[in-house]
Amino acid sequence: MTTPRHPRVGQPGVLEVPDQSADGAIIFLNGTSSSGKTSVARQLLRILDEPFFHMPIDAFHAMRSDRDIPDEHLQAEIDRTAMGFHRAVAGMSAAGNNVVVDHVLSRHWRLLDCLDLFTAENVVLVGIHCPLPELERREQARGDRTPGLAARQFEQVHAHGIYDIECDTAENTPGEVAQQIKSALPRLPKPTAFTRLRAALRADNPK
Repeated sequence: MTTPRHPRVGQPGVLEVPDQSADGAIIFLNGTSSSGKTSVARQLLRILDEPFFHMPIDAFHAMRSDRDIPDEHLQAEIDRTAMGFHRAVAGMSAAGNNVVVDHVLSRHWRLLDCLDLFTAENVVLVGIHCPLPELERREQARGDRTPGLAARQFEQVHAHGIYDIECDTAENTPGEVAQQIKSALPRLPKPTAFTRLRAALRADNPK
């Protein structure tokens, strides 16, 4: 009986795994619902010099089948989705892809999970700020958000208090905010916000 030979990399018809030697950058936009993160992310993809993927948490919720979820199971469903989203972002970055993350750190465990998963020095943490009255006005105008959602998130989202870059979407257009972020990238503070947060919150889980 002939022992089958394993195909060698480089043989015709054999799929080669692309070489990947460095993690991709993660520009992490954190802000409440209706703060303008998605609009800023879209502008960033237009002006950044390197290729980037926009990965919004809302896109992952939109992938879910259209089924009613009982109230008592809803938070667990949301949490599982966020956990999967974090791992998808980590996987994209680990494969060498640059990513603009559009997320809401409205629950403390989300930040801790990201600190565990992402390479801290590759993350640029951007605070997307907007005054509550303007958030409420936008929320009412867009009509596709639960009333009061931004107000419920307002005190929680920025509670960790540390950013590499902070922007105000009430005072600046999405294009202006995107340009502020791009201009700040070459002169980011060291260590990064994620590195400092990891040292403060995850000293027991070094990466």
